[in-house]
Amino acid sequence: MQREQIVFVGTSDLSGHFRGKSFPAADLPARLLRGVGLAPTNIFISAFGPIQMTTFGTQGEVFLIPDRETRVFVPFEGGVAEYFFLGDIKTPDGAPWDFCPRHILRRAIERLQRETGLRLLATFEQEFIYSGVAAHPWQPYALDAYRRHGPLGEVLLAAMRQVGVIPDSFLSEFGLQQFEVTCAPALGVRAADDAVITRELAQAVAFRLGHRVSFNPIPEPSGTGNGTHIHFSFLDEHEQPVLYDEKRPWQLSLVGSQFVAGIQHHLPALCAVTAPSVASYYRLRPNRWAPVQADVGLADRGAALRICPSVGSDPGHRARQLNAEFRVADATASPYLVLAMLVQAGLDGIRQQREIELKSPRPLPHSLAAALKLLEISECAADWLGADFLSAYVLFKEAEIKGLENLDEGEICRRYAEVY
Repeated sequence: MQREQIVFVGTSDLSGHFRGKSFPAADLPARLLRGVGLAPTNIFISAFGPIQMTTFGTQGEVFLIPDRETRVFVPFEGGVAEYFFLGDIKTPDGAPWDFCPRHILRRAIERLQRETGLRLLATFEQEFIYSGVAAHPWQPYALDAYRRHGPLGEVLLAAMRQVGVIPDSFLSEFGLQQFEVTCAPALGVRAADDAVITRELAQAVAFRLGHRVSFNPIPEPSGTGNGTHIHFSFLDEHEQPVLYDEKRPWQLSLVGSQFVAGIQHHLPALCAVTAPSVASYYRLRPNRWAPVQADVGLADRGAALRICPSVGSDPGHRARQLNAEFRVADATASPYLVLAMLVQAGLDGIRQQREIELKSPRPLPHSLAAALKLLEISECAADWLGADFLSAYVLFKEAEIKGLENLDEGEICRRYAEVY
């Protein structure tokens, strides 16, 4: 039986899903130049499949163009290889499309570097549930969990390394059947690319093993949540780290403190993008080891923003370790949009010379609907995302809320678990 290889190109869209189109591998040279055509409405495909709303209707044409630097090719013995690219969505005249998530992030990063000279260095910790672990008494972080999950971790890390995503850690997490995978920090847009690639490879490996992984925010309303934690730091124009200052509180430099303070200031509104599902807010409840207020803490895994301590006696070594961790995100969000909002909010903190608020941090919104209202009235969101994108995004998420309004929390969790 003859076969012809197929290549997929996609992007992490408004629902955080990796969607796009495929074509014969023989056409790749041409597709790297002209891409594949898309209806603009494709960006409005909902988390659950149907198009619940669109501002474009049936009109228009944009083009999803593979980025040759993001090539993913992983052969699996006895089966079809994973072969895909991440892409940019452009207009017919070749300009970046205003609704392209990757472009929104790239614009934010370029603004940061232009105004401050700083280069973003980031990575994503991604938690998930793996169905291939047999029923067993709950043993968080136990070595036995690695025995029971079989080859998933080893195959996943090998696949990541094969495509240039450097593995940092793989661990059994606190929840039943819960694991976490993290890759090494990367510069700029590549950090979000690596998050998307890692997520897709986890799905791919689990599928080849006859199981699946689920990145849904929380398996059931009273359970343990799956967070996506984002670690970030910066390099200056000389490739030197800039967050560390041993003479300042928490050893956090002035520019680092201002950046963190900017995220803290805007955080309640940012939740609409970083925790963008109805189920996201079941995780953000008290006593879940998840944030419930816009607070900042040193080595505090319950804070929204954690300043991660560095170790050792060498100041240079400590400077390269020091980073901040954003903990109010999950995999229903597009990594591009999350990182873009963090960069824009942090840059605002630098511009406004904001200070970290320690005494009276504001509560996080208790629902997606409440977060969307805060995003709408934000004085900055239209500039950061684009006015048309912002209004469309709010409508898109309101449609998601409406589609679930008659379901109880358990059923809502189940629906998200099916598709993430």
